[in-house]
Amino acid sequence: MPLRAKNRALSVVLATVGTAALVLGTAAPAGASAEPLNYVALGDSYSAGSGVLPLDPEASLLCARTTRNYPHLLAARTGADLRDVTCGGAKTEHFTQAQYPGVAPQFDALGSDTDLVTLTIGGNDNNTFISAILACGALGTLTVGQGSPCKDTYGSRFSDEIAETTYPAIRTALNEIRARSPKAEIAILGYPWILPERAVPGCFLKMPVAKGDVPYLHELQTDLNAAVEKAAGDTGATFVDMAEVSKGHDACSPMGTRWIEPLLFGTNIVPVHPNAAGEAAMADRAAAVLNLG
Repeated sequence: MPLRAKNRALSVVLATVGTAALVLGTAAPAGASAEPLNYVALGDSYSAGSGVLPLDPEASLLCARTTRNYPHLLAARTGADLRDVTCGGAKTEHFTQAQYPGVAPQFDALGSDTDLVTLTIGGNDNNTFISAILACGALGTLTVGQGSPCKDTYGSRFSDEIAETTYPAIRTALNEIRARSPKAEIAILGYPWILPERAVPGCFLKMPVAKGDVPYLHELQTDLNAAVEKAAGDTGATFVDMAEVSKGHDACSPMGTRWIEPLLFGTNIVPVHPNAAGEAAMADRAAAVLNLG
């Protein structure tokens, strides 16, 4: 039974049990409580919460996974039985291949009894987004924030890679999740905004990207999230859109408002990643879209 239908059916059962208990003047029997959801969390550093402390003692240090990531927060609010195999730096290939020695392929965590799967993936494939951030940062430093040197140098290269290789890889991964866990609700989250639509005063000191390259990188992230959404639509997965809710919470926003820490002068041990507030926001959005507790 799909997760949402399961939740609705469960609500009816619990309501009926509770009503009967009131009529009889007795408490609902302990056995009436639902079994916890079998929840598997997959994905990269945005799902692992890499950079947020404390680290998860059950994870490899190389994954930099935290116990404050959105999968742990979702599990806590729903009482789900969580198996978290998220790992910083993961690519779609690490779903079926070991990412590091001692770190098993993430799909090994899936089973026929899995009820819920969440993930973020695609940002590391082909090193597209990492390469773009680093390249634009380096070129922006050379021009002291002027012009659009990254766009001028790379043009559509990064977006082309997303369309030609990242999108089909995500689609294939989602189909494989469905094959391994046929009854699971599969939710893939989009990435919250790293940069605003246009350059804002003072941001260059934290994110050394030239003025003309800020909209270039924003558009690149738009393309990445669009590829994730399209892959979800193609495979029957649920897309959790973070675009609207994360506006104004990008790395250029002030401390206390931003959900993404900047490259320089941030608070995370891993820059350009969600902070604790960002992970909480991802949990809130996923819970709302999936109609979870």
